[in-house]
Amino acid sequence: MPRTTLEQWQVLQAIVEEGGFARAAERLHRSQSAVSYAVARLREQLGVELLRPDGRRMRLTEEGEVLLREAGELLRHAEQLERRAGSLGRGWEPELTVALDSLLPAEVMLAACGDFAGHCRETRLQLHEVVMSGADDALYRGDAALAVAGRVPQGFLGDWLLDAEFVACAAPHHRLHGLGAELDGEQLRGEVQVVLRDSGSRQPRDEGWLGAHQRWTVSQPETGIAMVEAGLAFGWLARHRIGRQLADGSLKPLPLKSGSVRRASLHLVLAEPASAGPACLYLAEALRRAAADWRRGGGAQ
Repeated sequence: MPRTTLEQWQVLQAIVEEGGFARAAERLHRSQSAVSYAVARLREQLGVELLRPDGRRMRLTEEGEVLLREAGELLRHAEQLERRAGSLGRGWEPELTVALDSLLPAEVMLAACGDFAGHCRETRLQLHEVVMSGADDALYRGDAALAVAGRVPQGFLGDWLLDAEFVACAAPHHRLHGLGAELDGEQLRGEVQVVLRDSGSRQPRDEGWLGAHQRWTVSQPETGIAMVEAGLAFGWLARHRIGRQLADGSLKPLPLKSGSVRRASLHLVLAEPASAGPACLYLAEALRRAAADWRRGGGAQ
């Protein structure tokens, strides 16, 4: 068993931060003699000098600085352990697993996580980014307590969160832009279309126009955007992900006769609403607030 205690290290830390025994005693609500005894006992157990007088203040020796630095980590871990125990005692989940559709705007995700971090500090967060039916799979398997999904899976209840807009795009130097007329499906079929792979395995699905004879399937939205921007393919891309490219002209909407823009909805789904823990419920509300702010800011435009 260790010979020193966290209490002794806490006393030493208070002496250094307050500059002396008397003020440390006031801060710790103890007698000055108790504070002096705790440090004397600590010095005796360690066999090294920890403090030295410097005028009217007490300062650490070189050895004391090294030891208290490491002891400070122990004190912080102990405080975290006690906070976590308190959270668990109040019913807060030690860990929360969430499945987020890759279509969810990064601004919404970051705002919700920032809100969550300020209120649920003792709950570990596991975020899984999924595509299309990947959220369904996570809910059916019981792998996620909360999901942001492109649809509400059968057997679950969910709330609409936001709508995202997809724009048919190609690089300005792509052959389709050189045809000089409104485009139809026949003209698109001869070109490479980039599409996003469904990460689900239970009932994977395809979405959007898939009439091109040659399709390149990618797992990440960013990869598809890069391919279209490089002129290798065309595709329907989420407007909120390509705002910069549309503004600087590196991506240009295709002049389709119809279907140039399509919309998709995201929904918030709780796996077990009746038994959801406080951390799960808080994150759900944080996502609702962040999505509402995003909509008010014209995020889909």
